[in-house]
Amino acid sequence: MSLLLSIVMPAYNEEECIHEVVENWVDLLNRQFPTESTRLIVINDGSKDRTGAILDSLKPKYPNKLEVVHTPNGGHGNAVVRGYRHAVTLGSEYVFQTDSDDQFITDDFAKLWAKRHESNFILGYRQIRFDAPARLVITRILKYSLFLIYGTYIKDSNIPFRLINGIYLKKLLEQLPDPAPFAPNIFLAVMARKAGQKTFDIPIVHKERQTGTVSILKWKLLKVCMQSFQELVEFRMALGSKVKALKTVHVNQPVKL
Repeated sequence: MSLLLSIVMPAYNEEECIHEVVENWVDLLNRQFPTESTRLIVINDGSKDRTGAILDSLKPKYPNKLEVVHTPNGGHGNAVVRGYRHAVTLGSEYVFQTDSDDQFITDDFAKLWAKRHESNFILGYRQIRFDAPARLVITRILKYSLFLIYGTYIKDSNIPFRLINGIYLKKLLEQLPDPAPFAPNIFLAVMARKAGQKTFDIPIVHKERQTGTVSILKWKLLKVCMQSFQELVEFRMALGSKVKALKTVHVNQPVKL
């Protein structure tokens, strides 16, 4: 099997919006790629509410577009990596990752898709971010931590709105620490940036969360932030060899006319 595009979407306790979010993204696939093989892969990360049941109810409606993977709860990062690996196994030419909390709009996907021949790794960034103040502060700390540790500046390294060439993603995953770090998307962004990918600044709309609850708050948020910082420091020593491996990846990008 081979696919032009797979969308990877982790989901945890999103029963209030998951139906609408899935329909929005499947509708985008049907509209933009009516004759191509594409897939929305939703990783249900051990949800305790009706998220899993709702996803299963949607599968018969979209038999050729929606794939649901149920896993024990392992956290957002593990769910993302599992989705990435599954997309690569399916032979996806491109892999797009977003979240299931209805804070992004499908129309912005076109901004990244238009750049697919210019870069193997494309990131959006949230122009105005609607998150709790504590999360905004920690995001800013993370941004400057990456500059301090790696000497690189990335506007929104952990954004769940990214398009990656499938062959390049496969190689990135091979370089990812095992077990996967708490926030693997940050590590993927750092490796891609240091290996020469430069399309990291596409402005994306971020909506205020209307449903569900944020799973990481207050002291737990500070704890995972410290954990991520420690993982990033430890990864610094291994970065050179991993970037070298990435620079050997040759993806045949079509010539842009």
